[in-house]
Amino acid sequence: MASNQATNSIVVISPQYCALYPVELYTAKEVEKVTEDRYLGAFDINGNNIFKVKTSGYFSSRLILVDAAGVPAVSLKPVKFSCHRRWKVYRGDSSEPRDLLFTVKKSQYLQCKIKLDVFLASNTTKDICDFKIKQTYNEKSCVIYRGNSGNIIAEMHKNKAVRDKVRGKDTFSVTVSPNVDHAFVIAMGAVLNEVNTPSSCSCCCCVAGLVEFVGAAAGS
Repeated sequence: MASNQATNSIVVISPQYCALYPVELYTAKEVEKVTEDRYLGAFDINGNNIFKVKTSGYFSSRLILVDAAGVPAVSLKPVKFSCHRRWKVYRGDSSEPRDLLFTVKKSQYLQCKIKLDVFLASNTTKDICDFKIKQTYNEKSCVIYRGNSGNIIAEMHKNKAVRDKVRGKDTFSVTVSPNVDHAFVIAMGAVLNEVNTPSSCSCCCCVAGLVEFVGAAAGS
């Protein structure tokens, strides 16, 4: 459940999702018979479905990333009343603290473009993020880095040509670097998708945080 510094591989969910070569994937929303509502499907270069994100129930905000056989890889759960849109990701379909794999949150409360910090469960101090997701202003691409370094582990680009292989909305091509857990990359992409999706996040703490921020700015 951590990065293997000795081999420079990144295994977070399972080593079965790592390859010695770059992995090319596609993601798309609302693919018929694959995705549900706005949620994602992930496909290989031949158009075969390898992952999909589904809800865990009609009234649940928790999401499940399952493989092609329907076996849960991870569950994604939003933290309620979190101003930084924090998500926790657990092994399988669990939501128990002992099965926590990593957390994702916005780097800053107010942002012009989305930047997310990713912390492995083993990083208890959270002084420095283990991975960082940076998205462009137009939301057409994003890059995932290892920590605060310039070491790129995956890139996602909006690609209309993907529709020739996968019929869906918001189609992206995904390139995962060698020895990187591509299920982990898809899970981070699913969280990014949720952060970009308008929701009822105008909770009391967020409103209070905005008032505090504006008040501080006015008094400075």
